[in-house]
Parts: sequence; structure tokens; C-alpha cells
Amino acid sequence: MDPHELILHPVRLRIIHAMDGGRAHTASDLCHRLTGVSKATVYRQVALLADNGILEVFDERRVHGAMERRYRLSTSRAVTDPSVATNVPLDDHRKEFLSAVSVLISEFNRYLNGGHPNPLADFVGYRQFPLWLSREEVVGLVSTLTPYLRALAGNEPNPERRAYLFSPIFFPLEEEVRAAPGPGSARRKKPTTGP
Repeated sequence: MDPHELILHPVRLRIIHAMDGGRAHTASDLCHRLTGVSKATVYRQVALLADNGILEVFDERRVHGAMERRYRLSTSRAVTDPSVATNVPLDDHRKEFLSAVSVLISEFNRYLNGGHPNPLADFVGYRQFPLWLSREEVVGLVSTLTPYLRALAGNEPNPERRAYLFSPIFFPLEEEVRAAPGPGSARRKKPTTGP
């Protein structure tokens, strides 16, 4: 199934929003949370999300002779080891990216619906910055950020710290080259070769 069609379906998007980040829910739990959606539709859409790697089975148990599964958003991450990543099919990268975006949607929804959200005071950010980078600059950016983030990932919880979700999404833009901002700048198509 096309990844955009998968996640942008209104019922499936509501299921993702209802998952509350890392918490696990049964399809029956989700039926109670998604008012106005038939039980059969919820079960069908949960199965579709699970089949496409957006949801994963957290655990299962037998209830009144039937198997009850609790689902959560997939916690798998894209493979970053270059020796392994070269053999990962492109469709797997699509699924991993879709899973990551699903987690972001769910966690952001949970933040907005919880406690006393204050995006300005909490330094919430979701801007995108197109950067013109050489191969060496990309390597420099990654090699500068990675050790710093790894060091911070070792922080233990304490009363002075609050958990933040940091989700860098980084990939080259291919379809269109944007001119540098300035007077008279305009979007232009990437140069093509041939007649």
C-alpha cells in the first residue's frame, strides 16, 4: 500500500493519535476511544497498520477462548549501519520512515493533550531548514552532532530534567533545486542533460 495513503486515511490517523506514544492498547480499547467508528472498521484498520509495520504486537493473551493482542506504535528504527543499510530494500526505508512519522504525530498529540502544554516555554520546534551542503559538510555535520547527542542520551532522569523527543529527519532534496533567497530569486528546476 502507498505509504501516504496508509497514514493519511482518517480512521488510521485517528488510531495513531489514540495510541498515546509508547502505551499499548487492544483493538477493543481503541473502539472505545474512536467514537463514531464501527468496531469492524477499527479492527480492520488496526490489522492493516500492523501488517504494514506501523503497529506492533506488544503482547497477547487468551481471553474467553479468543486471542487478545495489545498493540503499540512500532519502536523499530531504520538501520544506520552502512554495511547493513546498503542491503535494505527501499520499501523497508519507506515503512521505517512512516513508522517514525507516526510516532512523532502520536507523541506530539499526547504532549498537546496532556498537562499544561506551552510550546514557546518548552522550546517546541518543527521547522525545516533546507541546507546546501557538500559531501564533506554533511559528514562534518553528522560527526559533530552524533557524539554530542550520544553523550546527552546517557543522561539519567532527575528533577531538573524533562524528557524531550529529538527526531532529526535528514535526506537530500532531489526533485527541485531552490535558488538562494534574495532579490529576484526564484525556484528553478534541476538542470537536465540532453536535447
